[in-house]
Order: sequence, then structure tokens, then C-alpha cells
Amino acid sequence: MKLDIAEQPPPAEDADIYKTIQVAVEQQQTEYDRHHHHHDNHYNQQLCLLPEIQAEDIEGLFVPPLNFAMVDNGVFRSGFPDSANFTFLQSLGLRSIVCLCPEPYPKANMEFLKTNGIKLYQFGIEGYKEPFVNIPEDTIREALKMVLDVRNHPVLIHCKRGKHRTGCLVGCLRKLQKWCLSSIFDEYQRFAAMKARVSDQRFIELFDITSVKHLPLLFTCSKR
Repeated sequence: MKLDIAEQPPPAEDADIYKTIQVAVEQQQTEYDRHHHHHDNHYNQQLCLLPEIQAEDIEGLFVPPLNFAMVDNGVFRSGFPDSANFTFLQSLGLRSIVCLCPEPYPKANMEFLKTNGIKLYQFGIEGYKEPFVNIPEDTIREALKMVLDVRNHPVLIHCKRGKHRTGCLVGCLRKLQKWCLSSIFDEYQRFAAMKARVSDQRFIELFDITSVKHLPLLFTCSKR
């Protein structure tokens, strides 16, 4: 029966060489085990520390609200901000917020506004779904006047998701800035995505700007 090579005793003349090789292999294995044991311990320690690091640092992170974007100099848009967004909003130096939702403003948000000297202008528009969408033109017009008043800048416009109601108000602003309809609709669709509504775009198209066109555009008047 043939013995396994590892079980065969080395020839006498090669005994020293064999012993040297065996010791070297054992040392290499020991070093490998020690290194990986240290690496695993270090990795596990880092994993254990990770939740603590996140908990300590999360308050300092700048987290923008859903669908946040700059509309023009001093004018921003977004979805409904919550407490995770407060640090980011502070960095904008806001003077006012135009909210297009009808629900009472959350207590935490009101406290944030009071602490930072931010005025709230609320224009309640119900968030209907098609085909029952009813966008009150008078309400959009009044909200637009607030946005155009540079004394309110920097201003944040928001609804719940920053898509439909906010998209309609920004779309009407773009008409006043003399954007072409295709560019206005492109911007609207970029935020509404798969939720884009024909009724919203129709409203923007038919919106009469004559009642607000006399108001000065003292911020950037972008044209397309």
C-alpha cells in the first residue's frame, strides 16, 4: 500500500532540509492566521462602532427635502420638509416658506420657523387625483405674488411631494419669465416623472399672467 507523501519519513540525508521547510511552513501559517485574526477583529470592531458614529453624526448632515431644487436666485422648491432637513434649510438662510398644502403645519416645523425667523405663507390646495383635479387659479396667483416679492427671498415653495402643486406654481412663474411651453413642461415632467398630469400642464398653459405681469421681476429673469 502506498503511503501518503506527508506520512512518508524523509530520507536521513534530507532530514535537515525537510525540518527547515516544515518549520518555515508552520511559521507562515501562524503568521497568516495571526494577521487575519487581527484583521477580522479590527473589522468587527469597526462594525460595532458604525451605528454609534451614525447616531453621533446624523444631526450634522445636510439632507435636502424630497425633490429639492433651485428655481431661480432666492427661490427654491421641494417636497414637505421634516426635521431631518432642518440643518440643510438653515444653510439657505430662508426668510419665508410658501406651503401649498391645506393641512395644519406640523408643530416641529412651526418651532423651526419661529427659531429661525422664517415666515410661513400657506395657500391650501387639495391634493386631488385625476380626473378630479381642481387647481384654484386665484390661489396660485396669490402664491405667485408672494414668490415674486423679493422681500420674501430666499423663499422655499413646497407641497407634499414637490411634484404637482409646486410644479403648477413654478410653471406659472416660468410663463411670467417668458419660457416657451415645451421647456416649462420639460421641467414639470422632470419632477413629476411617471406621475405627470395632463390637467396640470393644461392649467399652466391656460394660466393668465396678465394680472401679475406688472409685478417687478427683480431676481434673475431666465428665458428659454
